Amino acid sequence: MQRAQRNSLRLLQWMMAASLALPIALFAIAATISYTSTRDIADREIERTLDVVHEHALKVFETIDRSLAELNEVVRGLPDDTIRAREPALHRRLKRLTDSLPQLKSAWIFDADGKALVNSLASPPPELSFADRNYFYAHIDQSIGTFIGTALTPRPPYQGARFFGVSRRRDSDDGSFIGVIQASVLPEYFDSFYARIGSDAGSFFAMGRTDGMLLAHFPRLDRDLRLDPTGPVGREIAARPEHGLITVAWPSDGIERRIGYRRIAEYPIYVSAGLETSAIRARWFATIGQHLVFGIPATALLFLLLALALRRTQHLQAEAAKRREAEEALKHSQRLEALGQLTGGVAHDFNNLLTVIRASVDLLNRPQLTEERRQRYITAIADAVARAAKLTSQLLAFARRQTLKPEVFDVGERMQALHDMLAPLLGPAIEIAMRLPAEPCLVRADAGQFETALINMATNARDAMQGKGRITFKVEAATTVPDTLAGAPDGQIPGHHGFISVTVSDTGIGIPAARLGRIFEPFFTTKQVGHGTGLGLSQVFGFARQSGGEVTVTSEVGHGSTFSLYLPRVPPDLLPQRQAPNTAPAVAGSGMSVLVVEDNIELANFAADGLTELGYSITLVDNATDALAELVVDADRFDVVFSDVVMPGMTGLDLAQAIRDRGIDAPIVLTTGYSQALSQDGVAGFDLVQKPYSIEELSRVLHRAARIRRVRDGAAE
Repeated sequence: MQRAQRNSLRLLQWMMAASLALPIALFAIAATISYTSTRDIADREIERTLDVVHEHALKVFETIDRSLAELNEVVRGLPDDTIRAREPALHRRLKRLTDSLPQLKSAWIFDADGKALVNSLASPPPELSFADRNYFYAHIDQSIGTFIGTALTPRPPYQGARFFGVSRRRDSDDGSFIGVIQASVLPEYFDSFYARIGSDAGSFFAMGRTDGMLLAHFPRLDRDLRLDPTGPVGREIAARPEHGLITVAWPSDGIERRIGYRRIAEYPIYVSAGLETSAIRARWFATIGQHLVFGIPATALLFLLLALALRRTQHLQAEAAKRREAEEALKHSQRLEALGQLTGGVAHDFNNLLTVIRASVDLLNRPQLTEERRQRYITAIADAVARAAKLTSQLLAFARRQTLKPEVFDVGERMQALHDMLAPLLGPAIEIAMRLPAEPCLVRADAGQFETALINMATNARDAMQGKGRITFKVEAATTVPDTLAGAPDGQIPGHHGFISVTVSDTGIGIPAARLGRIFEPFFTTKQVGHGTGLGLSQVFGFARQSGGEVTVTSEVGHGSTFSLYLPRVPPDLLPQRQAPNTAPAVAGSGMSVLVVEDNIELANFAADGLTELGYSITLVDNATDALAELVVDADRFDVVFSDVVMPGMTGLDLAQAIRDRGIDAPIVLTTGYSQALSQDGVAGFDLVQKPYSIEELSRVLHRAARIRRVRDGAAE
């Protein structure tokens, strides 16, 4: 005993150390991943912002360039004297142009000596020469297209904000230089735009010429700045002249930033957008802080609990008796609800099936196994899988998660099949009696909802008997029906062939007459807190009404209750023919091309290998986005698309709908073990293969889907 206590203490000490070391290690890993993710998100934001800035600058310069070209056409071939003679009209035209474009301060037409013939500011313009301005003398020696100058201060008598010139050369008919057409652009227009879109902390924008001279900057600068071509920014641009993304200390203020840059097509201009690395780290710190808010208290609580457990273990012998008493009291006080009992029964059956599968696999691995025994073990595995799938379907039906599928079925046969599931649900102390007719009693309803309704009535009867007594289930053709059904004309009654009644009688305490009118109300229950939701009988009521039937109850205090569920009867000739066991062989692929979309790599490989062996050509992708890209590139190379429904991001149902919306002529086959979307909305007309499936079953469905397409397209089978 002492050795066991020492081992327990040592184990707790190791656990206390691990309770600190493990969260710290996990936090370090999570912090690293979070930082990488935060930086990637910031890079994507920078790229998106750079797209906006680039598009804005491109439109501005294209608009100015187009306006200069139009002005050049207006004065082309006109001598300077003629332009001076038309100066008032041209002045008004230039003024309208600058008034319509907020980025322009003014527009000018200069002669060959740099004197203004016309401008948008004054009429007539003063006799001043601007031949020393870069936007003028850059055009004298040769035609260079559109020139963008550096930032300048207005020359008296002109006043106002600084500007940079955008100019074009005026040529005579023989190509000689006769002047310049120029637009004065306001850098503050770009600064204001950058200020509007730069709402995030640490935002940065700049626009500059290819020689490194900046024209606009956010945050705004109080001086001109030219980037050194041999500096880090200049070297990066020289290495990748079109666009790039760098981390650099910006020369104007020394602040480290993550900056993306891009050249504006056909113009000697770069635009850039970025974020301060301190702002990116602040986002990361905020994310990590949220983790720490929960992580530190949880770790501290875990450490404290282990410390208390260590102290408590030192008094193991003294606490042993109290612990046993507490365990006995807990066992005595616990009562499993119906869901717990049903789950336990299903788990028991699942373990039995898993035992069969495991034992069969072990036996299959034995050497020198005869073919007869090998086939027997394989058959046992297949049967166990089929029973497991059936159990899963029953559990989903109980949870009301099945896809709604009205069908014609025999109530008597369905009740008999429910017997095995009701036994573990109701408990060993309750006797179950079934009174079923010899002739078929057919109804058309959702079988899963029907089973749920029967389970709800059975559990309600069990609780009324306090877990001990007798429940009788009886199915028969109704000789009388409730007033709500009998009062309507036959043509308005869904069950004009009559009704089938399913009665559930118990030997419980009964229901007082004052409560009979409320028992089907949602959330109304007479059970103790934690022993019922009050939704069971309301589900029965809703199912009956939606199926065109009714549910009634009769009860006497001390003598039990009888619930009667009425469902419209259908004629026997509507019963579907029983299908023979599905033992049809697999269908050879014969080169049929299948696009398989499955995020579970093991299951994807299983399907791909099995279909490949049957002669199918398989293209395997693990997400719907890549699958849609494959189809957009060349949809004709696929005969059918086979996709899982439940996948991260775009689901298989979304993929199928996208294929349909894009008009891609590819048959779609879906597969799933369970899908909330399918349980609510159905399969929307697509073929569905329920998991677990066999390669034989899958090949038949794929072949049928592809065959329907070939018939539709008029191709030979």
